[in-house]
Amino acid sequence: MDVNDIVAARIEAARRKAEQQKQARAELARRRTAGLARRHAAKLRHLAQRGLDLVPPTDLSNESFAASGA
Repeated sequence: MDVNDIVAARIEAARRKAEQQKQARAELARRRTAGLARRHAAKLRHLAQRGLDLVPPTDLSNESFAASGA
């Protein structure tokens, strides 16, 4: 085995490791996205069970008292 073989083996090992890390990150992102969607659905389900409005009110008014009382 000469130096070129050793270098080629190390390069191949680094390539495999990088590919495995890339796949692990992709799997983690997929699971994170699925978990967020599941938690969001559960939150909406719980709000609906409590009878809370799922949409903000549309009759907003800018009439409010000034902090100075004027």
